[in-house]
Amino acid sequence: MKGTSALASALVIGLAMIGVPPGPLPAAGGAGAPGCQLASTHGQIQHVIYIQFDNVHFTRDDANVPSDLEQMPHLLNFIRENGTLLTNHHTVLISHTATGILSSLTGVYPDRMGQPVSNSFRYFTPSGATRTGVAFAYWTAPLFDPGGTGQTDFTPEMINENGKIAPAPWVPFTRAGCDFGAVGTANTILENTAIDIPTVFGPGSPEAAEVAATPGQAFADFVGIGVHCAQGSARCAAANHPRPDLLPDEPGGYTGFSGLFGAKYVDPAIGFEPPTDLDGNVIQDAGGHVGFPGFDGMQPTVSLAWVARMQEAGIPVTYAYISDAHDGHGTAGNAHFAYAPGEAGYVQQLRDYDRAFEAFFERLAVGGITKDNTLFVFTVDEGDHFVGDPPSNPGCDGVTIACTYDRVGEINANLRGLLATQFADTTPLTIHADTGPTVYVTGHPAPTDPVVRRLERESSRLTAVNPYTGSTDAVTVALADPVEEKTLHMVTANPARTPTFTLFGDANYFFFAGATNCTSPCVTIPPRNNSSFAWNHGSIQDDIVNIWAGIVGPGVRKLGDLDSWTDHTDLRPTMLALLGLADDYETDGRAVVEPLFAWAVPQALVAHRETLLRLGAIYKQLNAPFGQFGKNTLRASTRALASGSSADDSVYTAAENAITTLTAQRDALALEIRHALNGAQSGGVPLNEPQARGWIDQAQDLLDRAAALAAGP
Repeated sequence: MKGTSALASALVIGLAMIGVPPGPLPAAGGAGAPGCQLASTHGQIQHVIYIQFDNVHFTRDDANVPSDLEQMPHLLNFIRENGTLLTNHHTVLISHTATGILSSLTGVYPDRMGQPVSNSFRYFTPSGATRTGVAFAYWTAPLFDPGGTGQTDFTPEMINENGKIAPAPWVPFTRAGCDFGAVGTANTILENTAIDIPTVFGPGSPEAAEVAATPGQAFADFVGIGVHCAQGSARCAAANHPRPDLLPDEPGGYTGFSGLFGAKYVDPAIGFEPPTDLDGNVIQDAGGHVGFPGFDGMQPTVSLAWVARMQEAGIPVTYAYISDAHDGHGTAGNAHFAYAPGEAGYVQQLRDYDRAFEAFFERLAVGGITKDNTLFVFTVDEGDHFVGDPPSNPGCDGVTIACTYDRVGEINANLRGLLATQFADTTPLTIHADTGPTVYVTGHPAPTDPVVRRLERESSRLTAVNPYTGSTDAVTVALADPVEEKTLHMVTANPARTPTFTLFGDANYFFFAGATNCTSPCVTIPPRNNSSFAWNHGSIQDDIVNIWAGIVGPGVRKLGDLDSWTDHTDLRPTMLALLGLADDYETDGRAVVEPLFAWAVPQALVAHRETLLRLGAIYKQLNAPFGQFGKNTLRASTRALASGSSADDSVYTAAENAITTLTAQRDALALEIRHALNGAQSGGVPLNEPQARGWIDQAQDLLDRAAALAAGP
């Protein structure tokens, strides 16, 4: 349970290190794929099931109302009773759906996979104007600009630090001979019909013709579901309409692989026609199109049905997305009604989610797919912050007494209007609307431009009258310009995507760019209806960024709750260490060995264990966006951007220079540590202990210097 003492943890670790691993298990009911060579210790792991939720909470949003996971006991108990729940897990920046999922899939921070701002973002054109880019597009697509004519940026959607297409997460599995099934998981499947159909099928293909003729059915047919096949897999035989699985920039090459894209081609190949959810209902969208029901329609009974069928059909590795529980999605995603904690609809939806997991685990067990031969990983893309009145019936718990509310909804704030009204500043700019909005000043001026500096100073002093409380709020919590954005891993290889600055706002507010006046109120609570929102994310508050992850399977100890500090980038190296596989690039994360038996991981992760744990822990505090280094440099950045005047900007200049220097030193040290950790995680050379101890000392010095900079003069 949570709060396990250090002494007890140490005892468990010690027992685990001398424990004897169980023997290998037979393949599960014919579900294992012939030729699939997962290389876990003793071959125990024969299946991989990775589930990522959108906004499902471990902690309570109201002290009296059980949290999302508490109301899903079949999932929560499965994790706690059979494995480990990481309760001190963190997102990256910006804390949003696409960024959270993609950092988890790749194990790298957004500066190395191209999506620090999501679910859409802005990019600068050569003229200095901006256009919209969308974070959701197939892995090899060019930047998805839905605006039609006028697109100027055709860099890869998933752009790595070298300006190439980022390495794909299915590659280690398919290279090992394992088919990889994807159910709604960001950018591993087709996300849209506008750019992804031409990218994968071709602009003159029959699939493109279907998009033109029946767009609704085409979306259900081709978006959201996919299989990346191993070489020679019968699943990608010609009769199943495969397409070449092209990854032209994959390190080491990737030729001779194929994939199935869309329910139209996947479902016949897995014997799932028509697709039915766990309750036996045909899966269809709000318009009656059978197939993928849209991402908001991916409740557990739908998403888990595809996962179960893929596993039963012999696809041993499946990754899936599940839509959030706190919004009422209606019939397969045709509504977006924002519930409040403990409201009857929210509680009922969580009951439905829980029943789906009960049915899912029972169905898998019938097929011989269990915790004894399957690596299960569960996590969430982000947390979020509820905005609304307290319950009008205090003391309600939702489960026995439904909570009721007078007002529910995020506070919408017109950033341009507030700047114009409070400071008479009408500088042309665009923003990516969010609780942590990114600002793009028209003309793409340099960070030191007086226009930019004025906007940053003004933004630091913005206020708004809170319509819930009637009090005046300081709405800006923190500020970062490109210097600090680089520190926080928000600057990619495509400079056009780098915001002029980022404003991390009060979690109750959602900022947009409206008219440069407040003749219409600049601060409002929108009407509550079927397109309402009440859960904010994107900023830096704990309820947004401090999330959870659960891991169950052979080699995973039954620790219940574990509060070791982790973030999204750590999941992939942890999984691959257990599976005996390796990426063809280095991840930014560390293998979280605390909940793993020593016999289940490469011996390089066992040697010098105490030093390895110390190095891994301080590495995260040094390099993670929400580690101590990032938090302290952000404090220094916020003070610097708020400082000075048009006549004297010396405080800003000094702070920017200091952050630049510290970040360069951080990056150099983090790279050395990354090399060493990746080497150990992939079964290579154990740590050089004296060298590692030296790195720990250097990292602590950088952390101390960042803390001193944050404290100010």
